[in-house]
Amino acid sequence: MTAEDICVELQTLQKSGVPLEDLLAKAVERLHESHPRFHWTGIYELFPDNVLRLGPFIGAPTDHVFIAVGRGVCGSAVAERRNMNVPDVSKAPEYLACSSATRSELVVLIRRGSEIFAQIDIDSHDLDAFDPKSVAEVETVAEWLAGAYAAGRTSAPGKGLPFAG
Repeated sequence: MTAEDICVELQTLQKSGVPLEDLLAKAVERLHESHPRFHWTGIYELFPDNVLRLGPFIGAPTDHVFIAVGRGVCGSAVAERRNMNVPDVSKAPEYLACSSATRSELVVLIRRGSEIFAQIDIDSHDLDAFDPKSVAEVETVAEWLAGAYAAGRTSAPGKGLPFAG
């Protein structure tokens, strides 16, 4: 399944009234299935207290349910306001070990303009697992999800949105 296929499915679900939480879970499921080198796939949502909180994920359980902005690869991506592709986590001083099997990590921000809503975090047991095509696919889904966050914020303040209030 390509990123375009995933986005079409998410759009269909959104039009049928599926809540954001379920859209996030479906996006994780479809991304995880889309690439054999994606061994852990999840979404961390950014809350106003500058903490990332684990949302839906597929893979081994993790102790990293909360991650402060600036800590680890996930927190650093938010602090630096950029996506991060880490081909070898053993060479990343900021890496928070979730699994001894993880060799590479990809973090793609879900954002609209300067506003960061969340991020897609993918771990792989393979070194240098994320080629430009797989990164672009994840970025496409992240862009679609950013639109869903933005639409949800304007249509249903406080409903499943970490920043709403």
